Amino acid sequence: MASHRKSRPTGTRVAGIRTPALATAALTSVALLSQTANATPSDDRPTLEEVEKKVDDLYRQAGSATEKYNAAKEKTTKQRKKVDTLLDDVAQRTQKLNDAREELGSFASAQYRTGASVPETATLLLADSPQDYFDQNQLMNRLTGRQKTAVDDYVTQQSDTMKKRREATESLATLTDSQKDLKTAKATVQKKLATARELLSELTAEEKARLAAIEKKKQQEAARKAAELAKRQAAQEEAERKRREEAAEQESGSGSSGSSGGTGTSESGSSTPGTSTGTKAEKAIAFARAQIGKPYVWGATGPGSYDCSGLTQAAWKAAGVTLPRVTYDQVNAGTTVSVSQAQPGDLVFFYDDISHVGLYIGDGMMIHAPKPGAYVREESIFYDGESSIYSVVRPA
Repeated sequence: MASHRKSRPTGTRVAGIRTPALATAALTSVALLSQTANATPSDDRPTLEEVEKKVDDLYRQAGSATEKYNAAKEKTTKQRKKVDTLLDDVAQRTQKLNDAREELGSFASAQYRTGASVPETATLLLADSPQDYFDQNQLMNRLTGRQKTAVDDYVTQQSDTMKKRREATESLATLTDSQKDLKTAKATVQKKLATARELLSELTAEEKARLAAIEKKKQQEAARKAAELAKRQAAQEEAERKRREEAAEQESGSGSSGSSGGTGTSESGSSTPGTSTGTKAEKAIAFARAQIGKPYVWGATGPGSYDCSGLTQAAWKAAGVTLPRVTYDQVNAGTTVSVSQAQPGDLVFFYDDISHVGLYIGDGMMIHAPKPGAYVREESIFYDGESSIYSVVRPA
């Protein structure tokens, strides 16, 4: 007999009430979905401080790559001149070699007309190494003095020309390598700058305003440090002035003896170089100051734009002093002094890779071409912190 019990509807059972484990899993899923829904896209973005550091690092790396580009460009220019000179020399030597060959040909023609030594002369002209052939005593005895001189000249010209051709070939290979280095450095600079621009372009208006506020705070701190340095330097100068006055009073009190007169002459002579250096420094600073407002362009040496080492090189050139092109050569082009002893006209170098340089103008300030997108300007030498200063060098 069939059962009259009604079957339990399967569709009315509430999912998730079967077991505690399933209930826990369901609640966990709901929580995760809730967190995902509440998350904002900015959670995965770098912080403003991270962006600032990344951009600063990229600009410094671009500056370092710029100096490598400048060095490669300078090397390429020099190598190209050397290659051109060698090729001109090879052309001249080849002409002399042809002249010597023609003179030997005239001797061969004369021998042919007289019927003398035709085979030997023909062999001589066709030989790869005439000297080896003429070393045979029998043939050498047949040559007149003029003919012997012509043969010697031919052999010498041939040897010199071959040597210069090899040198030109090696120089061309070096030039090719320099051009590759130049291309690599240029690509590196462009890549770093493009990455920096991309990072900055992704900032919101609010983030850009905050970044500007951070930059302003850094500038204020740099200005404070510059003022402190100016105060210390002023105190040092005052102490030095008093020391000189006391020394002068002591000398004056000791009477006008012959020895004191000699000392006075010596002091007068030693002050002349300082005056000369000061005058050159003033000219360099005046030139740099006239460039304020011109854009930074990597690899530029003026007159419309500059990179950092291009500006310092041009400034000291205006003062009659020749500096190397790149920062890591300029850093060796003078006497190193401490930051506290820096004087107007000195070069201030930055970072461990010596990738930046500015022209010190006194009171803790400098004129420099900062970075792409910026312009030549006056700024504290502490613009990137005291630890960023590598050294101070006095060119003249």
